[in-house]
Amino acid sequence: LPGNPPVQTKKALKQRFLKLLPCCRPKSIPSLSESKTVLASATLLSSPGFLADSVEDEFELSTVCHRPEGLEQLQEQTKFTRKELQVLYRGFKNECPSGIVNEENFKQIYSQFFPQGDSSTYATFLFNAFDTDHDGSVSFEDFVSGLSTILRGTIDDRLNWAFNLYDLNKDGCITKEEMLDIMKSIYDMMGKYTYPAMREEAPREHVENFFQKMDRNKDGVVTIEEFLESCQKDENIMRSMQLFDSVI
Repeated sequence: LPGNPPVQTKKALKQRFLKLLPCCRPKSIPSLSESKTVLASATLLSSPGFLADSVEDEFELSTVCHRPEGLEQLQEQTKFTRKELQVLYRGFKNECPSGIVNEENFKQIYSQFFPQGDSSTYATFLFNAFDTDHDGSVSFEDFVSGLSTILRGTIDDRLNWAFNLYDLNKDGCITKEEMLDIMKSIYDMMGKYTYPAMREEAPREHVENFFQKMDRNKDGVVTIEEFLESCQKDENIMRSMQLFDSVI
């Protein structure tokens, strides 16, 4: 996987999640499961604010085009509690009063957390991962479903979600071209003025390292089976995945 950043504590991750990465300046290229890659998926949230007094109050959308599903149904579909869903919804509604977010709005919101670089390409990849029905929009249901997988899913759930993010054309395998696009988008997002300075050939080197580790049968593509097997044997990846168990 690209890079080997230091493992962060649960406390630090929780604090950064709740503050929504206001000044995220990564020091190294994130790995698949490193906090900046995964927690960045949650940066549509605004400050938690206060909990609603009732489900009806919280889900009141008098000027909103899209009405989310009932709280009980979302509880059944995700691994969040009632109060957690209320907090998440309030943040989502603050950023997306219409009840849905399109790709351009998603990119605008996401760019706030990476002002030193161009996050537009990576944000597009991330948007497509959340937009599971490919209708060009992300609803609150889409958002909490993805977030539930990232933060509360099993290790396999999280790895499958990450694989889907990297599999840009959704054909069931990751090619070097897809991984290079991902890596370039991450470098663009980090900006040119990083320390230490990033070498121009670094993205391609990360891709080669990725395939050397993941492409078990050397056929030039990484399948989900190869991806899961390789990740599960990597202690750093497994340790990083466990950091998200208590983020919210």
